[in-house]
Amino acid sequence: MAEYRPAALIHFAAFAYVRESIAHPAKYYRNNVQGGLIVLEAARDAGIRNIVYSSSCAIFGAPSQIPIPEDAAPAPISPYGASKLMVETMLRDMGRSHGLKWVVLRYFNAAGCDPDGEIGELHDPETHIIPLALAVAAGERASFTILGADFDTPDGTCVRDYVHVSDLASAHVRALQGLEAGNVSGAFNLGTGRGYSVREVIQAVREVTNAAVPCSIGARQDGDPPILISDSTRAVEALGWRPLIPDLSDIVRSAWHWRTPQTRARQCTTR
Repeated sequence: MAEYRPAALIHFAAFAYVRESIAHPAKYYRNNVQGGLIVLEAARDAGIRNIVYSSSCAIFGAPSQIPIPEDAAPAPISPYGASKLMVETMLRDMGRSHGLKWVVLRYFNAAGCDPDGEIGELHDPETHIIPLALAVAAGERASFTILGADFDTPDGTCVRDYVHVSDLASAHVRALQGLEAGNVSGAFNLGTGRGYSVREVIQAVREVTNAAVPCSIGARQDGDPPILISDSTRAVEALGWRPLIPDLSDIVRSAWHWRTPQTRARQCTTR
């Protein structure tokens, strides 16, 4: 920060595995909370006043109101969600005390890949449903395990709001532009407002890839709310943001395109 004197900070960094946070909470509080505080203090000391922070719908826990508005009461049910909420709190407090201006962007389920096939999703370990299901479609895994089929949802599986990574990226640009234009600080949900069950995601993968995706049923995992769907009205009104790739099939198709031999070969040679 001292060398480059940035005009703004966009904070993406965090450990982000819900189940790992339940097993190892100290790891999450040390990195996400303590690390977040160090970054915010450094930004303050460097004179940076505009901060965009990547938060999560995990701060809401298992909310009773669906879709979830931005002013819903936070009630995280995992250390991961609690760690993200704590940084939101620190931003508010440091904004009042030090004049920092901030935007909090609460991601729902980030999904998909760059439509041009340049950048894709490659976690280790992989826990996200779409790349796991695509790995089965590609013959890299034998089957997909549905973690719980007895939730209080129409087909018994978890329902999530999937938002394309390109739409998330555009929200960050708009948030930063808003801060630079003098907009007030605020928190916004980023989602499409449409929920899809695990079974619906699997079916979308089958249709996009024209491949079989065998499934088995596993046990529920701690920290999994039945339904998470975003009400992003405030982001539409205040940021002028609207998802341009809201359809699940298009999201899956972008991820499948990145996995094709040509795009994956190019991606691997440029690492």
